[in-house]
Amino acid sequence: ARFQSAMFDRDTLIISYDTERGEPRGSRARGVVPASVGKGDCIDCTLCVQVCPTGIDIRKGLQYECIGCAACIDVCGGVMDKMGYPRGLIRYDTENGLEKQLPRAQVWRRVLRPRVLVYTAVLVLIVGALGTSLALRSPLRVDVVRDRAALARLVDEGWIENVYRLQLMNLTESAQRYRVEALGLPGALTGQQTEVRAAPAEALWATVSVRVPPATAGALGPGSHALQFQVTRVDDAPGVAPVAVLEASTFIVPR
Repeated sequence: ARFQSAMFDRDTLIISYDTERGEPRGSRARGVVPASVGKGDCIDCTLCVQVCPTGIDIRKGLQYECIGCAACIDVCGGVMDKMGYPRGLIRYDTENGLEKQLPRAQVWRRVLRPRVLVYTAVLVLIVGALGTSLALRSPLRVDVVRDRAALARLVDEGWIENVYRLQLMNLTESAQRYRVEALGLPGALTGQQTEVRAAPAEALWATVSVRVPPATAGALGPGSHALQFQVTRVDDAPGVAPVAVLEASTFIVPR
């Protein structure tokens, strides 16, 4: 059965068998003029079926199993060369081109109609957007999760400490080192795993504590306060733009 789809019409370029030229099929000696034996150009060698990876017979029309590999075109062209017949018994053509025996230039003019040009433009835009997103994507991704077991606690000398878990995703194909810093709170210090090593394409978790001195905690007052984590790639090569990611979180001062 002929393949039909909303994406296909009679001017769609497809792999086609020229029935008018090829039929009736039949074997004959090399160099024999087909018309002299009452046959078409197809010698019914079935090579087009044998080389098809999906096993269809293109002489029955385009079928949905066809993957467009054009193996049938190549093998048929070789057979036509051996028989001394012109190539193109199986070729890329349109239904209208075959039916009306249109010249190649006219077939291409009908193929390149507005709908095809619009589809092409949309495809180019999609590919361009994908390429741009890949080129501009950050080689590092960071997520911050608060430690729910202990939102805030009082530690030595009246300092207030919050504990966070950072998920670092190294999106490059090489090992990297990252430095973690806390920004936005005067006098804030980070401790534990302030420098993290990540293997190529690795996602890992790092536990980071942030402490603020009593004076800062008193000035801030009880409640939730804005905080940012800055994760910077260490050992960037000279002349290479540094990689740094800012991720927002909150610091809690208890009552």
